[in-house]
Amino acid sequence: MRENNMKIEFDALSENESFARLAIAGFMASSDPTLEELEDVKTAVSEAVTNAIIHGYVGKEGKVILSGNLKEHCLTVIIQDFGVGITDVEQARKPMFTTREDLERSGMGFTFMEAFMDELHIESKVNQGTTITMSKRLRG
Repeated sequence: MRENNMKIEFDALSENESFARLAIAGFMASSDPTLEELEDVKTAVSEAVTNAIIHGYVGKEGKVILSGNLKEHCLTVIIQDFGVGITDVEQARKPMFTTREDLERSGMGFTFMEAFMDELHIESKVNQGTTITMSKRLRG
């Protein structure tokens, strides 16, 4: 399998979360993923995009970038925002931690990303944004 890349930029609107799920599913279709792999990746992308929209921009306008790379049956997904950033990444990774209790958020986004993907890396700078890099080995 040769290397394949994609990059999409979209507005940080909650209705674009489903678009991101469909985009990543379409992108990884060429690797013939199992249904479980497909659902795992879609769930992780959904969590990352939702975090970018809800926490990254806190109701303000902004952009989210979804990038994908497929190489030798390994999928790497990058979700990037240019919002408020994360003050304490280690604290944010803890289950049940949320900065948006006003929206009854569960605080399980990073936990789900870790559960459904093989690797998860978080880079964030306050007032500059956050980049989530996730990878998953596909059986295809």
